[in-house]
Amino acid sequence: MPLKRLKPTSPGNRGAVRPDFSELTRKSPHKSLTKGKSNQGGRNSRGKMTVRHRGGGAKRLLRDIDFKRDKFGVPCKVESIEYDPNRSSRIALVLYADGARRYHLAPVGTKIGDQWVSGPDSDIRSGNALPLLSMPTGTTIHNIEINPGRGGKMVRGAGSSAQLLAKEENYVMLRMPSGEVRRVLGTCMATIGTVGNPEHKNQSLGKAGRSRHLGRRPSVRGSAMNPNDHPHGGGEGRSPIGMKHPKTPWGKPALGPKTRRRSHTDVFIERDRRQR
Repeated sequence: MPLKRLKPTSPGNRGAVRPDFSELTRKSPHKSLTKGKSNQGGRNSRGKMTVRHRGGGAKRLLRDIDFKRDKFGVPCKVESIEYDPNRSSRIALVLYADGARRYHLAPVGTKIGDQWVSGPDSDIRSGNALPLLSMPTGTTIHNIEINPGRGGKMVRGAGSSAQLLAKEENYVMLRMPSGEVRRVLGTCMATIGTVGNPEHKNQSLGKAGRSRHLGRRPSVRGSAMNPNDHPHGGGEGRSPIGMKHPKTPWGKPALGPKTRRRSHTDVFIERDRRQR
């Protein structure tokens, strides 16, 4: 996906680097595959703010993405490549041989008219979906299931991919984008190729207003607050955090302590992403 650097006609455009959307072939989404999306602004069902720095932003429609790829043996053809405001990658509208239409993640190199198919007997080609045990070692994949039949959960961001390293009985070893080596059940489905829009990481919003359009509200440093608002607040002038460890606004340790709760899945991690 090519990027364009905007002309410095204003301070907000001076450093902005945006996509030119030249790869898109359709502006409006397929109506039957969309639904409304309500913006909670980081608040839970009781109206209490549980996630900070969220709210506002442009209205969005949710696209119904098929992460399961469960129409085995039925070929489909790419009809259009579209923008999805809810994710960093591009999506492809495909037409199946039985007349059904679905949205899939668009891998790198997707073109109008490409033929894709799912199932254990599918060819090893970008866009096809197969069980992990049906793929040769060294294959680059994305949209990987954690539990069979539950749909792809891992490696769905723009430009990301995992690599199949080895097979061990009913499991396969995958190198994730973070460098982690993980065991995954071989009956889980995955899609061959790298997720499209790899230049997403090189974008520059250019101005604060673009963050607000995306629904991101401003973030304030704790050291700039008062003592009753944050553990880092207070003091005359610019003050350091102090001798104690950094804390969240609620007094819990931050910047170092582990917060991962699903420790029961650590048995599937063969090499931690922090190991070099």
